[in-house]
Amino acid sequence: MPKTEKSSSLALKKEQAAKLAPTQEDIARRAYEIYLERGGAPGRELEDWARAERELAQKNGHVRRKGESKPVAA
Repeated sequence: MPKTEKSSSLALKKEQAAKLAPTQEDIARRAYEIYLERGGAPGRELEDWARAERELAQKNGHVRRKGESKPVAA
């Protein structure tokens, strides 16, 4: 069955969105920077990670809406 213009367009949008999404490595690097910025005090790792995810997603224009599921790592 040939691809329709609509399905091709959807596939392209998904591919572009995946490229914009920050990688685990990007998030980890930014979370570590946040940790250092706040003096390296332990106990806020999850908060640092969440902040890093938000910052990078906003920077890349890939903002997940409330209720939208997270991508599953392969």
